[in-house]
Amino acid sequence: MAENKTVDVVQKALEESKKLERKFKQSVDVIINLKNIDMNEAKNRIDDEVMLPHGRGTEAKLALFASGELALKSKGHVDLIIKPEEIEELAKDKKKFKKMADMYDFFIAEAPLMPTIGKTLGIILGPRGKMPKPVPPTIDISGIAKNLRKTVKVRSKTSKTIQTTVGREEMESQHIAENIDAILKRVEGKLERGKLNIGSVYVKTTMGPPTRLH
Repeated sequence: MAENKTVDVVQKALEESKKLERKFKQSVDVIINLKNIDMNEAKNRIDDEVMLPHGRGTEAKLALFASGELALKSKGHVDLIIKPEEIEELAKDKKKFKKMADMYDFFIAEAPLMPTIGKTLGIILGPRGKMPKPVPPTIDISGIAKNLRKTVKVRSKTSKTIQTTVGREEMESQHIAENIDAILKRVEGKLERGKLNIGSVYVKTTMGPPTRLH
């Protein structure tokens, strides 16, 4: 169960956004501002993934680099299958692949393709934190795909601000709050001084104003 305070703040953020006219379902983000931490030191940078207990509200989009049997078996479990012969074509058309990299949340690749992907497409995937997860060519991808659909990236890189999706406005406030608490718990566990390195936390819908949690 999420703390009552988290639920209250989520409800307030959702109420504020209802006052605004818009023609789409808004996502809900958590914004975490860090303090008393040197982001120049690699050990202080966070680059993690959190599987949200109640999912993202919309499923993450998945792309898979695969050939043969894995490509066949993965149909229906991922949104896009990129075959080995397509890798070189994509490497030549960087503009096209940048769009693709921004469109998909997670990339997976059969392990033998990783060196080629690293050499050709790593320059685009790396800075976005989207280097593929290597998997054996014989794996059943369904379990990995199911978990990734509910997963979000939590990254600070050189910035002291972490912002990530925790749901959508049509979700129950309690569920969004529990997603937020799962992310805060993970971030605190990664920081040298835990809660003491967190300066402030806000909840924000796409169009609404940020509502302070901590």
